[in-house]
Amino acid sequence: MNDCVFCTLLGTGIIVEDELARAFFDKYPVSKGHVLIVPKRHAASFFEATQEEIASVGVLLKKVKEQLDERFHPDGYNIGVNVGEVAGQSIFHWHVHVIPRYRGDVGSVRWHA
Repeated sequence: MNDCVFCTLLGTGIIVEDELARAFFDKYPVSKGHVLIVPKRHAASFFEATQEEIASVGVLLKKVKEQLDERFHPDGYNIGVNVGEVAGQSIFHWHVHVIPRYRGDVGSVRWHA
């Protein structure tokens, strides 16, 4: 997918990666430390992912949490996947949001107009 923003990443800003997925800070964060975990193989929906990709994302999720805990000390997390436009998916290459939450912050996972 030559027009997919996640497929054309050059590898800059990667927090952690393995052979199947990579994690990096969200360009439009909901909160301080918002990270995206993105499989390297293009697939529009979580439901198109292989078991190996899902497992890889799970391993990276734990590594990302450790780094965010150490760097930002959040009080909690939202972890989620949006599937389909009506569910808030705006980039059609499936990915997982890791959103640190802090006491006193308010709002949903994403604000929509």
